[in-house]
Amino acid sequence: MSGNRGVVYIGPGKVEVQDIADPKLQSPDGRRIEHAVILKVVSTNICGSDQHMVRGRTTAPAGLVLGHEITGEVIEKGLDVEMLDVGDLVSVPFNVACGRCRTCKDGDTGVCLHVNHARPGGAYGYVDMGGWIGGQARYVMVPYADFNLLKFPDRDRAMAKIRDLTMLSDILPTGFHGAVKAGVGVGSTVYVAGAGPVGLAAAASARLLGAAVVMIGDFNAERLAHAKSVGFEPIDLGRHDKLGELVAAVVGVPEVDAAIDAVGFEARGHAGGEQPAVVLNQMMEVTRAGGAVGIPGLYVTADPGAAEQAAKQGSLSLRFGLGWSKALSFHTGQTPVVRYNRQLMNALLYDRLPIAKIVNAQVISLDEAPRGYEDFDKGAAAKYVLDPHGLVAKAA
Repeated sequence: MSGNRGVVYIGPGKVEVQDIADPKLQSPDGRRIEHAVILKVVSTNICGSDQHMVRGRTTAPAGLVLGHEITGEVIEKGLDVEMLDVGDLVSVPFNVACGRCRTCKDGDTGVCLHVNHARPGGAYGYVDMGGWIGGQARYVMVPYADFNLLKFPDRDRAMAKIRDLTMLSDILPTGFHGAVKAGVGVGSTVYVAGAGPVGLAAAASARLLGAAVVMIGDFNAERLAHAKSVGFEPIDLGRHDKLGELVAAVVGVPEVDAAIDAVGFEARGHAGGEQPAVVLNQMMEVTRAGGAVGIPGLYVTADPGAAEQAAKQGSLSLRFGLGWSKALSFHTGQTPVVRYNRQLMNALLYDRLPIAKIVNAQVISLDEAPRGYEDFDKGAAAKYVLDPHGLVAKAA
């Protein structure tokens, strides 16, 4: 291992690919750890959550190495790693989780109590998530490897499906979690807010779970056209601000069984300005009484770039009384990826879910990452997959 390079946050609107230190078997506070592995990164994706930081909408410091969606090959392992070997190809859940605290033992790995001194939950290359170095790089260290990593059973078969399997680290389990928590089942009518990659993954998951109709709402015409091309019902939110009427035009009634918020705190309203609570309020309006809302979209405790003063502290103007009166259920928070990734891996390997096609995966080199961030920020109907060693392109 030598010549590590990674995508570094420079400041609002700017990232650079720079030489960075080679990973070591040590924690963010410098302690030697033996439960970790070092990976040669095979693929690593640009995520909408990364984009929030790059837009300057968080307190992320300059110099942060980005990237929490990682697939890689084990090239070194600590003495305590027993279930993995050098040469194994693995998927990395974006959650950093110890596997032994109370929340991890309950399956809530998104809020591990042991990997972040500031708050529950850890992640790679993300602000306030424990200081773990990101994986939009050539090499990366992964702690608690036996617990966290999902080994692919056959390397050649996995590489043939790598454009699909790279989505297991985050967006596919995140979309699936949103659909599960929204109560999607056979025959469900479903509304997904947001036609970006997570929204498309949620819609695909709803279909996998048996939904009869899956609608996706957005203002972005290119993204809506892509959603239609892969079999979902596009809802053009630019037509007017009565979501119930738009839903009724598809299913005959102004309500759905399940709703999924894949937008998060940077949501825009019909008038064009930011309205961080607009999606959640719309979910409450269109979800049937006794239904559920899954919220995989990102919300933050601090948003220094918010248009509303309250939103700068993470406070939103919710119509909570409406949700209460309809007996709605809500589920928020980071997805516990290990709860779903093995089952979803099999769905991908056995051709049940063409997720790379659904999210329009576009493979680019590591050095092209700044262009990928720029295009994604403009609303491109694509999921950018970085290929640090050219292995994804070679497999294709």
